[in-house]
Amino acid sequence: MTPRGFTRVAAVDCGTNSIRLLVADVNPGTGELLELDRRMTIVRLGQDVDRTGRLAPEALERTFAACREYAEVIRDLGAEKVRFVATSASRDASNRDDFVRGVVDILGVEPEVISGEQEAEFSFTGATNELKGRDDLARPYLVVDIGGGSTEFVVGDDHVRAARSVDVGCVRMTERHLVVDGAVSDPPSEEQIAAMRADIERALDLAEETVPLGEARTLVGLAGSVTTVSAIAQELPAYDSARIHHSRVSRERVREITDRLLRSTHAERAAVPSMHPGRVDVIAAGALVLLSIMERTGAEEVVVSEHDILDGIAWSVA
Repeated sequence: MTPRGFTRVAAVDCGTNSIRLLVADVNPGTGELLELDRRMTIVRLGQDVDRTGRLAPEALERTFAACREYAEVIRDLGAEKVRFVATSASRDASNRDDFVRGVVDILGVEPEVISGEQEAEFSFTGATNELKGRDDLARPYLVVDIGGGSTEFVVGDDHVRAARSVDVGCVRMTERHLVVDGAVSDPPSEEQIAAMRADIERALDLAEETVPLGEARTLVGLAGSVTTVSAIAQELPAYDSARIHHSRVSRERVREITDRLLRSTHAERAAVPSMHPGRVDVIAAGALVLLSIMERTGAEEVVVSEHDILDGIAWSVA
């Protein structure tokens, strides 16, 4: 039964690497969000999109399989409203109509292929709603959402002041720079790492044209690359959302972890106990994006948030 004053909503975020679901009771009046179910499936929707410009049939089927699972959860929990947001990969694909039709058939709602700027605003709201009133975190915040195909940068206090999405993410950087003859380099060469770093720096230059990165007082990092780095930094025996949420990782620790990941083999990364199997091949690129951001902004630490665009979507529905 939904508590008085609350609305039961379902939010779906379909990105380049993963699709995620949040079902929650939300009270816009009090600012409360009561989580009922939160889950993530690695579907790699953006497989080869950077190269082909199309969503691969097998990537679409993986995504639709996850949608069928999520439809059952949404129905069983009785969500009154559903919002499905699609991000980088489906913005880029020439056959995104196939994706839209499949989602409508399964979930009964049309995916909204939002702009990078809209994506950034949802991420900011989801990440900062519960930080308001904390005197240990200076404002303005810089919220950075490192996805599979793109990274969103948002600077704001209570509200967004500036936002920009750039086409640099863990999957896109891996496929563009670390794949040789169809396989991820194991480990990558210094030349590959240098080329990837240069690509990331160009993207940061673009972000800085719109977003005053240097004005931020607190860096808040979102999404799987950042949360996985936190799990590694804490040497967790398994992925633990409660211990990861609002953890802090220093720039030196991020540098140490990034260097280790870039010089490790697939087997070594897969052996990390907190590593999701779907992140093994892309985590090194994601960690390098995070490190590059911290070096560019001068951030001494990153505050890691498990609450992100999903929570922002849920608030927008309510």
